[in-house]
Amino acid sequence: MLKGKTALVTGSTSGIGLGIARALAREGAGVMLHGLGDSAIIADLARSLADECGIPVATHDADVSRPNEVARLVADTEHQLGSVDILVNNAGIQFVSPVEEFPLERWSAIQDVVLKASFEAIRSALPGMKRKGWGRIINICSAHGLVASPFKSAYVSAKHGQVGLTKSVALEMAECSITCNAVCPGYVCTPLVEAQIENQAKVHGLPRERVIRDVILASQPTRRFVEVDEVAALVVFLCGESARSITGAAIPIDGGWTAR
Repeated sequence: MLKGKTALVTGSTSGIGLGIARALAREGAGVMLHGLGDSAIIADLARSLADECGIPVATHDADVSRPNEVARLVADTEHQLGSVDILVNNAGIQFVSPVEEFPLERWSAIQDVVLKASFEAIRSALPGMKRKGWGRIINICSAHGLVASPFKSAYVSAKHGQVGLTKSVALEMAECSITCNAVCPGYVCTPLVEAQIENQAKVHGLPRERVIRDVILASQPTRRFVEVDEVAALVVFLCGESARSITGAAIPIDGGWTAR
């Protein structure tokens, strides 16, 4: 379905981002894997994905908290793989604290990695998409782009900002065959969430299973994690021609969380 297209997925060396990159590669898209970590492990991951799917795969370790590095990431993707046809802004960080105790540097870091990096990536990728007359921009925004939770003021603010950015870009690009949408997952069992489970178990003195059901998934009526493959499948659909009229949407995939 996506043969001949190239996808840049930020934060794609693990978790949701890696699942999205794999799904796009299996549809024939070349992929730029982006993220920090062990360079040898990431190189092996890229080789494995290229061999499995028969597509070009490159890697990049840009620090997306720095706008100039985001611009370089887009430029390097265009140089190495030919274009950025699909941009998935997935990179993110989290910090939890009451508002009055929230460290200013943590607030700024979350805005930089989540919101400012998404803006800069879109700004840098749009000229190439407009030249080709086709593009798909997908912001992985979280259910926290639609609703709030206590102690996550910076993350909730950044994700709400991403949803607003999605809508503005969609309106500007509405006649250019470039769509921009937000995918808003609930809790997905990623390494980040696994760490939260362990921490909550210690804090509350509860068994793991009860922490998952009564603490982590208390907001999700299905009481089960959203699967990475479910999020990836939605992203793939939004990249297809059947979704060409879907733009400016913030689509929850959250087990009923935002239906309350």
